[in-house]
Amino acid sequence: MSGPTTYVPKSKIGRWFESRLPVMGLAHSSFVAYPTPRNLNYMWTFGAILSFMLIAQIVTGVVLAMHYVGSPKEAFTSVTDTIMRDVNYGWLIRYMHTNGASLFFLAVYIHMFRGIYYGSFKPPRELLWIIGVVIYFLMAATAFLGYVLPWGSMSFAGATVITNLVSAIPLVGNSIAHWLWGGFAVGGPTLTRFFALHYLLPFIIAAVVGLHVWALHVAGQGNPDGVEVQSVERDTVAFTPYATIKDVFALSVWLILYAWLIFYIPNYLLDADNSVIANPLATPSHVVPEWYLLPFYAILRAIPNKLIGVIALFAAIAILAFLPWLDRSPVKSAKYRPTFRFFFWIFVAICIGLGWLGSQEPTEGTTLIARFLTIGYFGFFIIIMPLLSFTEKTRPIPPSIADAVLAKKAAATPVATPAE
Repeated sequence: MSGPTTYVPKSKIGRWFESRLPVMGLAHSSFVAYPTPRNLNYMWTFGAILSFMLIAQIVTGVVLAMHYVGSPKEAFTSVTDTIMRDVNYGWLIRYMHTNGASLFFLAVYIHMFRGIYYGSFKPPRELLWIIGVVIYFLMAATAFLGYVLPWGSMSFAGATVITNLVSAIPLVGNSIAHWLWGGFAVGGPTLTRFFALHYLLPFIIAAVVGLHVWALHVAGQGNPDGVEVQSVERDTVAFTPYATIKDVFALSVWLILYAWLIFYIPNYLLDADNSVIANPLATPSHVVPEWYLLPFYAILRAIPNKLIGVIALFAAIAILAFLPWLDRSPVKSAKYRPTFRFFFWIFVAICIGLGWLGSQEPTEGTTLIARFLTIGYFGFFIIIMPLLSFTEKTRPIPPSIADAVLAKKAAATPVATPAE
């Protein structure tokens, strides 16, 4: 929970306001006096990085929406000509938004892998993890909708391929597809709907992030050793300045990467086919989504049956919400689970492999490999995690966070040798 606040306004007006709406007291207890485990490493700075990236995406998205024209005849030129050439610093805002999406997903993937490695999904943080999975799903939907808006060749093809998948859903699939299209094929009404949803979803994401932070302050932060706080005095430190310094440093490094992408290679992560205006009669030879959705695209293509492929696509994300019940090991952190750690890095390699396969043109060989990796992806959750929960031999865990920190310091301190 948030730590006790000692904030007392100095002015009479401040005290009057605080007694009626304690906003500053809430901020002080949440971001200044909040008790933070003293053993957190830099993997715990991605919460601050993600918060910054979300704000950057919303701000740049609102500015872009002021100049974007959501019609098939003008959407492409409004992006490539109006925004990039006529709007003051429009090129900068657009590159911040497009590259920001990639960095947003990169930070999310690191954040999620960290959560799996250190067992951040286990009690008492199950709901915190599930809310995080909901945020990721909303992000994926928002990214797909935004990818369609430039109305380039790849945008149009991607919208056609993905929305057609919805029609595989029994009974309601065709109705949903027609609603998304606004007719019987991808066209102007589709673009209008996607623009409206793409503008709305980031604000929903921000609201769900608020719930995520609330749940975090109720359950408390996890830590690399997976040991719960036993004593606030011994096991924790104040959020500010200890965690804040780490967050500021990590965010500064992240901003250097952000600036490098924007100013040196702004188009590196963009598909060249999307620089050509959409033409329903000319489809790109190889349709691919953005890099951050490639693993799921590979899973979709690996399954020959359309309906089962769609189910597997959504199941690949939905299964993450069930991790608290799939991994029942009482030891949270992989630091003390050597066998789990081995399979975890295999799982990371599987995800990277699926991402690469999703970017390649489908052949008999790549499809076969993708099927094996898809089995490995789901096998990690359905077979490996439950099996290790009861069979793995774990290392002894420290009794408290303070003991873990002291043991680490003792191991790092060189032993003095007596002078001869």
